[in-house]
Amino acid sequence: MSLEWRKSSYSPNAGDCVEVATDCDVHVRDTKDREAGHITVPAVAWQELLSRLN
Repeated sequence: MSLEWRKSSYSPNAGDCVEVATDCDVHVRDTKDREAGHITVPAVAWQELLSRLN
């Protein structure tokens, strides 16, 4: 299964941001080094993080 990556809308510059892909989990990677891999977190944990940032 291939992930569909989306760039952050908060990026100040097109090359320096993070990308996120979702399925049952949330996957996050750095656009400057996509080949380095990504981290995966449960969707509920991602939602908790976002709620604490707002």
